[in-house]
Amino acid sequence: MNKRPFLVAAAVLGAVFVFFLALVVTVVNWLGHSTPFPLGQKVGVIEITGVIASSRLTNERIIRFKEDNAVKAVVLRIDSPGGGVGPSQEIYREVQKLAAVKPVVVSMGAVAASGGYYVAAPGQRIFANPGTITGSIGVIMEFTNVQELLGKIGLSNEVVKSGQHKDIGSPVRPMSEQDRKILQAMIDDVHLQFISAVAEGRKMDLEAVRPLADGRIFTGRQAMAAGLVDETGNLQDAIDSAAKLGGIAGKPQVVYPPAEKYEFFDYFVEESISHLRRGLNEKSGGGMQFLWAE
Repeated sequence: MNKRPFLVAAAVLGAVFVFFLALVVTVVNWLGHSTPFPLGQKVGVIEITGVIASSRLTNERIIRFKEDNAVKAVVLRIDSPGGGVGPSQEIYREVQKLAAVKPVVVSMGAVAASGGYYVAAPGQRIFANPGTITGSIGVIMEFTNVQELLGKIGLSNEVVKSGQHKDIGSPVRPMSEQDRKILQAMIDDVHLQFISAVAEGRKMDLEAVRPLADGRIFTGRQAMAAGLVDETGNLQDAIDSAAKLGGIAGKPQVVYPPAEKYEFFDYFVEESISHLRRGLNEKSGGGMQFLWAE
């Protein structure tokens, strides 16, 4: 039996497969996306921008790069004034887990304050521009009382509650001293969590962080002098540092997470919700925030 036709067919199929594999890799690399194939040594860049209202998308990207063997180091590019306590802490935890297995370098853009700094703290190296706004280590809750306004237009509010403090922070009654003490205790506890996270991430003594954690903001240069930042530099400086920490020789491939199909729509919805929440917080009180109120 003549096996030559089968060999020719196998060779053609193999050549087609190699061609399409090379085409896929070329297109993916051109788009800056990571692939499931460990082709080359890469630095992954994850961008955290705007108010931190959700951790889902950022954490999915962190986990993706953590599990990608071709990504040898990760750069977090942060341009955020912070946001919710819960989402910031969830991202912080995933950054911690990532930093336990791969080098994580932080690049701060125009602003990386409050929750934006919180998520940066576990990074092995933190870069900031000399004029980056950072710091704002603190926690805030805001309440607005509209009781007098309602009285002027003839409206009153009736509340049936199961306990004395069930309507704590209500915008239609004065805040009692007991309410204030309860809320202040919560703020103080979460503030200590923030200070502890910074002390652990920056390998600083807790008492050395306390004087820096009164909510003040720093420039990047001031933050470096205070020990909150390692170097002044831009995104490319951070990428070069990450490549070196990841053991990459020469110029690294820089990859970004693949765009989700409805990422713009999700971003629009999340930003709209974030602005709505922020507006409601300013008007009637709301959850605790790691947020620099610019």
